[in-house]
Amino acid sequence: MKETHRNLAFIDGQNLHMGTAKRDLDPWTIDLYRFRRYLRDKYHIKRAYYYVGVMNEVHDELYEAIQRAGFFLRFRHHSGDMTSAKKGNVDSDIIFHIMKALYKRDDFDKIFLVSGDGDYKMLVDFLIEEGKFGKIFLPWKRSTSSLYKEVGGRYIDHLDYPDIRDKIEKKKRGP
Repeated sequence: MKETHRNLAFIDGQNLHMGTAKRDLDPWTIDLYRFRRYLRDKYHIKRAYYYVGVMNEVHDELYEAIQRAGFFLRFRHHSGDMTSAKKGNVDSDIIFHIMKALYKRDDFDKIFLVSGDGDYKMLVDFLIEEGKFGKIFLPWKRSTSSLYKEVGGRYIDHLDYPDIRDKIEKKKRGP
């Protein structure tokens, strides 16, 4: 990886949350500051886009925490009368923004994704073919799409593996 920090990360926030804090076995919480630092220091991520579903003021503290940690927050746009019935579903937004960056020849080296959702598989294959893919970070090995089995280990990291989890998990405070 180049030292110039020219890589981009795109994070499916709901998928990350469901694969860590909401999983049924051994839930854990990502420390947003530690995670952003990990992406910057290890993978030279200059910009990390964190996608969430519909904006809801109930989650304002979370949105502020995401931004304070150094992520660029992006919301999924929905029709006003549909916001309460829709889930995040940011897949198409992430794919669009990545393809737009490629089309406009934005100044970056590699794309990194955070999601275990198989909807990104065609995009991952294309980015690998174009020499523009870094890695996909899978939040939970157990809930990862089987489509990624054929991608190959050099393009995959599991956030729940102990060596990575230890670097990005929110540490519990003592009594």
